[in-house]
Amino acid sequence: MAIQLQQVSYTYADRSMWRQTALHDINLHIAEGSLTGIAGATGSGKSTLLQLFNGILKPTEGTVQVLDVTITAGEKSPRLLPLRRRVGLVFQFPEQQMFEDTVEKDLIFGPLNFGLSLEEAKDRARQAMTAMGLDLALLERNPFRLSGGQMRKAAIASVLAMDPDIVVLDEPTATLDPVSRAELIALLERLCREQGRTIVIVTHRMDELLPYADQWALLKGGELAFQGSGRELAADPAILERCGLRVPQSLRYWQAAAKRFGLENEPPLLTAEGLAERIAALLRERGNNGGAEETGDGHE
Repeated sequence: MAIQLQQVSYTYADRSMWRQTALHDINLHIAEGSLTGIAGATGSGKSTLLQLFNGILKPTEGTVQVLDVTITAGEKSPRLLPLRRRVGLVFQFPEQQMFEDTVEKDLIFGPLNFGLSLEEAKDRARQAMTAMGLDLALLERNPFRLSGGQMRKAAIASVLAMDPDIVVLDEPTATLDPVSRAELIALLERLCREQGRTIVIVTHRMDELLPYADQWALLKGGELAFQGSGRELAADPAILERCGLRVPQSLRYWQAAAKRFGLENEPPLLTAEGLAERIAALLRERGNNGGAEETGDGHE
């Protein structure tokens, strides 16, 4: 497992009268090389959970195991610098953390501070830019002169330049236009599939990630309300509403198509393209059979 939490709770201001429990009795596992989505209503504990993954926060109860590092509540923590090299945490609006006058200087900052030579750091920067689909010519540009989508990708590239095994992103598509959101999700999925990185994404736009995530973790009031695949969510979408989340449009379309065409026993198709192709194939098949089959709503 890349990440495993066992009976983990986290309480802010634990020893004061203002104590507030953000997470309670979380048991969560995330497999190496997987793409995991995390969702929940505002205040459900998502951001707190992410900060446990690289030791920014330490559990007040339970055990957090990330790769080969174990952090147990009440015990002395191991050295966390090696863990933070291997777990890249991308906060919401990461471009706000960019501060150098060129993109390259921003990208090499982390590798240099982790002890790489200048040439190694520059090589890492070029690799990260390529992985994010950015033109290497942008390395010499001021990051604040990039488009919104380019700037977000460059900010994520600054984390990738440290070559982490796990990349954890908090709302990476926030404020981006629809085209840029789709491009970014596609790039993150490619990092997972082609490079074998473990990708964890917190999102409130489940539609854009639902077709690609291997598994989902849903939080409600600081507790883990669901962990499973998109197919399992499709079988019981009411769990989303119980967690204060809207049922994604792609899932609603699948439910309607499955009911109309009798597809309930098939794996859900959660992209518009995939669903359209399946329905077109069914209509062609019925046309080849003479067009006499019922569609399930009384029309032939």
